Amino acid sequence: MITIINGIVLSGTELEPIKANILIDDGKILEISQEVAEGEIIDATNCIVCPSFLNAHTHIGDSIIKDEGDGKSIEEIVKPPNGIKHLAISNFSDEDLILAMENSMWEMLKTGTTHFIDYREGGVKGVKLLKKASKNIPISPIILGRDNIFFDEDPNLSKVKIAIRKLLKNCDGIAPSGFGEITDEVAILIAEKCEKQGKFSSIHAGEYEKLQQDSIFEFGKTEVERAIECGFDQLIHVTAPIKEDLDLIAKNNKNLVICPGSNAMFSNGFPPFLNILERKINPLIGTDNIMINSPNIFRELEYTLKSMRALYKNFIDPQELIKMPTSNPLLFNYFYKNQIDKNGDIDDDFNSLIKNNLNINKSIIEENSYCELMIVKKISKNPYLSLINRTEKNDIFVIINKDKVCNFNKIKN
Repeated sequence: MITIINGIVLSGTELEPIKANILIDDGKILEISQEVAEGEIIDATNCIVCPSFLNAHTHIGDSIIKDEGDGKSIEEIVKPPNGIKHLAISNFSDEDLILAMENSMWEMLKTGTTHFIDYREGGVKGVKLLKKASKNIPISPIILGRDNIFFDEDPNLSKVKIAIRKLLKNCDGIAPSGFGEITDEVAILIAEKCEKQGKFSSIHAGEYEKLQQDSIFEFGKTEVERAIECGFDQLIHVTAPIKEDLDLIAKNNKNLVICPGSNAMFSNGFPPFLNILERKINPLIGTDNIMINSPNIFRELEYTLKSMRALYKNFIDPQELIKMPTSNPLLFNYFYKNQIDKNGDIDDDFNSLIKNNLNINKSIIEENSYCELMIVKKISKNPYLSLINRTEKNDIFVIINKDKVCNFNKIKN
């Protein structure tokens, strides 16, 4: 039993700051109040207690080739199966790949990330390598696999089904690269099989304008339209929405992950964040390829906030950004489980879902939720800007991921 005392707690789905103590037992939050103080005491005076982060989109396998390919086109760098990253990764041993992935996971953990969704290359073998790499690290990967057979120009659908079945026995879902590499028939099969088995399907869509225009020219539809029609749960990027793309995402309650740092590094523009919020879409945030971008969500949030204010020449609420890696994933999982009424409103069972659904990828700080949080030095009066604008690695003292406590630094008040 552990009690965190005297911290500024960002509580609930809105991350409201309150002065409170948190009682934790067996990986769950039992009580949040100013009076409770039992078991081992962690003094969080002058600290913020914040939900730990979900990095909603990574390619951790390319950790081994950091900053390679800079200056080349995005197709040359990452398009499967012959991109720079794919060819380079194939030349390394399993041991080298595992070590690189371990280092990246420790980097994520030490910068507040306890969960990440990875687009894992290499088929079943690639999935197993990531599982092996994460085995002794208190971090929770959500692994979405893929197989090279998906990228055949004229794929044998029987073989595709076999590859899907094998992958789904070993991982949390499937994530092909994009519609420039797979047929719609393969995409539909992936989404259908994932839904049937209660697994997760995801795809890149609308990452930059040329992909969208090519899709319209060949199919009469944007990549976003095709992704939704095929049945994918999660869309990555949508940096270049066309026509009614964002309205379709909102109407169909699809998960949207933005990756501003990656978009910048690939010269692909900036996500339409204000348009996303106007449609009441709850976006997630990811750092994408580790070969071209740091997996540190704090750095991603700072870049995103400052870039948006410069781009839109307007106030952007930092509270909305902190939600992206913390409470927005929880809200999406609620929608994903089809627990909304016909008007799109959250029904009365929402709190019960938060407290009892074991499949939710992240937890907020509420009583009866799983304990997934970090204790961070409070540097300025505004807790959201203190986190986004000021936090460095040595300002993160404690991270708790369910029943695993990581003390990175001794707290000094």
